[in-house]
Amino acid sequence: MQRIFVVTHPQADHHVQGVVGGWHDSHLTEKGHRDAAAIAARLVEEIGDAPVVLHSSDLARTRETAAPIAEALGVTAQLTPKLRELSLGVAGGKPQAWLEERFVPAPHENRLDHANCEGAETKRTFATRVAEAVDEIVRDPTETKVIVTHGYAMTFVLAAWVRMPIEAMGYINVKSTSGGITLLEEDDFLENRALVRVNDTTHLT
Repeated sequence: MQRIFVVTHPQADHHVQGVVGGWHDSHLTEKGHRDAAAIAARLVEEIGDAPVVLHSSDLARTRETAAPIAEALGVTAQLTPKLRELSLGVAGGKPQAWLEERFVPAPHENRLDHANCEGAETKRTFATRVAEAVDEIVRDPTETKVIVTHGYAMTFVLAAWVRMPIEAMGYINVKSTSGGITLLEEDDFLENRALVRVNDTTHLT
């Protein structure tokens, strides 16, 4: 059985500073580092000594989340930009209010090819690269995997996992919490892909 643990990074500087994340390279806060340690401890409980591979977005806040996980599991994190959050272009690092004043929602008739502000990714570009990353990770024969990514990107990891076509990803949004863990499983016989637990945060209590 293939198991994939999808981790959303815990609290980062941009959360408490009220600025736009995206590709803005913020770092974990002190609370974020404590929560990353709790995430690592939970994954050790669930994975034990099974062989595992660890994949992470290459932004600072996800690298810092992956570091204690890698140490606890005795592996090296494989970094990939394809697991980054949606790029919000020039808005990255600016106050949330700045973006809100300029934000234009995607039109109903085309939710995939709209950019929210100058230099931002379209949802199609974003969903396509995340799906490519998931496909590459799934092809690895190691049965247990960990993915460290971002809150909004987690939605598209899940969409790619269930093989949702890109054209259908214009409306999907899965609720995420900083530091949440989602468990995905594929059984060997029927090859069904399950969402076993979504956004579990009990380890953070």
